Amino acid sequence: MRQKQFILNDVRARDGSVLRLSFADGFSADVSLAEVIERHPTLHPLRAAPVFHRVQADEWRLGVVFDDNDDLSLASDTLRAMATEQAGGFSHHQLVTWMAHHGMSLDAAAEALGISRRMLAYYRSGQKQIPRAIGLAMVGWNVVQVRGTQAVLHYDAA
Repeated sequence: MRQKQFILNDVRARDGSVLRLSFADGFSADVSLAEVIERHPTLHPLRAAPVFHRVQADEWRLGVVFDDNDDLSLASDTLRAMATEQAGGFSHHQLVTWMAHHGMSLDAAAEALGISRRMLAYYRSGQKQIPRAIGLAMVGWNVVQVRGTQAVLHYDAA
């Protein structure tokens, strides 16, 4: 099944290793690839502006390809997750990573976050945007697991 939140309508290169992305569900955002280009040697050719600016959606519109070179490609779900995170939101990639890190099933993660299994499945698939409260609940859950509830909620008298 092709999920329209990952289907690219348009992609344009901007200065500074930034892509402007438009998705079939109406979501549009800029995403900086500078860090990922530096971190992955296979993407180093994208440091050259002429190569970076020759970007287009792949034939299925589920990713981007630079310079007609399949070795220089990125998946649209990854790009959308990066754009969401760079804008201060919480992405489905972060949720999947959080669940895997803690060895959680869908049921266990839903219970930990106080939401239904169905809503968690929507968030995990990227079908629905993760609300800030749920993202912060993941962060809080991590802190409580490390420090304990009493340590986290203990405040010194002012």
